[in-house]
Amino acid sequence: MQNLLLAALPPEDLGLMTPHLAQVELERGKLLYDPGDRVETIYFPTDGVISLMTLMENGAAIESATIGREGALGLPAAVSPRASLVRAIVQTPTRGVRISAAQMHEAWQKSPRIREIVDRHGEALFGHAIQSVACNALHSVEARFCRWLLTCHDRISTDTIALTQEFLADMLGVQRTTVTAVARALQEKGAIRYRRGVVDIIDRAALEQLACECYGVIRRTYERLLPPEA
Repeated sequence: MQNLLLAALPPEDLGLMTPHLAQVELERGKLLYDPGDRVETIYFPTDGVISLMTLMENGAAIESATIGREGALGLPAAVSPRASLVRAIVQTPTRGVRISAAQMHEAWQKSPRIREIVDRHGEALFGHAIQSVACNALHSVEARFCRWLLTCHDRISTDTIALTQEFLADMLGVQRTTVTAVARALQEKGAIRYRRGVVDIIDRAALEQLACECYGVIRRTYERLLPPEA
C-alpha cells in the first residue's frame, strides 16, 4: 500500500521531500497531538487510521474525521505554523512516513503542485468533517458504525480491526454497552464477527447496505478533490 497524496506527486516534486521523509510505525492508541499543541511533524500514512477527536470541557470526545492513506495528518502546517485544533490519536496500528513541518514548508514554497495538493486535501478533510457532524446528529448508531468500519477497512491491509470498546464508544459518542449491542446485532446479520476488542469484516457488501449515505459522500469527496496519481 502507498500514500495516495505522495503517489500523486511528479518525481521532481516528490524529490523535494524524499531526503526528509522517514519511515514510521505507530502503535494503536499513540497520542500524536492534543488541542493547542504546535504541529511540528506531518504524517503520511500508508496503512492504518489516525482519528481526529473533538474534545469537550467535561472530558467527553467524539470523532470528527479520520486520516488514512488518502491523506496526511498536520498538512496545514506546511503553509505556516499551526496549533492543533483536535486530538489526533492512532486508531489502528499505522505505518507510513513523516516529515518535519519546517521541511514540508520549504517544499511547499518551491512546488506549485505541492501547494495544490495541500489546498485540495484541506478542502476534502473539511468536507469529511462537516459530513461527520450531520451523520452524528441524524443517523443511527448502527449506520454510523457500519460507515466507520467501511472507512477503516478501506485504509488497512487486513479484514481484522483491533479496537477496544472504550475507543469505539468515544469515536461514536455512545456508551460502551451501546457499542456491544450494535456489534452483536451486526454479527447476527452476518456482517462481522465480534470479539472483545476485535472486529472481523465478514460481509463487506452487507455493511455497505447497512451504512448511511455518508460513507459514499465522504469517499466521493476525496475522489473528486484529490488529484490522481502522477
